[in-house]
Amino acid sequence: MYKRILVPIDGSDTARRGLKEAIALATQLKAALRLLHVTSDFPVMLEMSNTLNFDQYRAGLQQYGREQLDNAKTLAQGLGLEVETQLRDLKGGRVADAIVDEARSAGCDLIVIGTHGRRGFNRALLGSDAESVLRASPVPVLLVRAPAVA
Repeated sequence: MYKRILVPIDGSDTARRGLKEAIALATQLKAALRLLHVTSDFPVMLEMSNTLNFDQYRAGLQQYGREQLDNAKTLAQGLGLEVETQLRDLKGGRVADAIVDEARSAGCDLIVIGTHGRRGFNRALLGSDAESVLRASPVPVLLVRAPAVA
């Protein structure tokens, strides 16, 4: 069935839920995980172009990404899974496109991604990387919803 599962992680609760599902699936299928963190400085470039040292900001983003990848890798390897990590520094372009490109280039046969499940105006305003991945992916995508707010 699935042998290489791509799991984009960003530190959010939904990404952690996606990782948890991917770990469970990989354990059952004896599949390898490829963990991906994509840094993107685009939103900050628009808002803070005159007040921020971009090199320092980018270094901070990369450090955060490495920490997220290391923590997720430690968790998955502790459960006996084969794990690879990839940090991609996106300079322009869309995060969803980087995820789809990673799935192609790494030979992944499934993407497991957390989604906020936004609807209506929030979806139109904020967009959905998960939905964009779903539409563009050459492989199946498992969307893992955020927990319902009580």
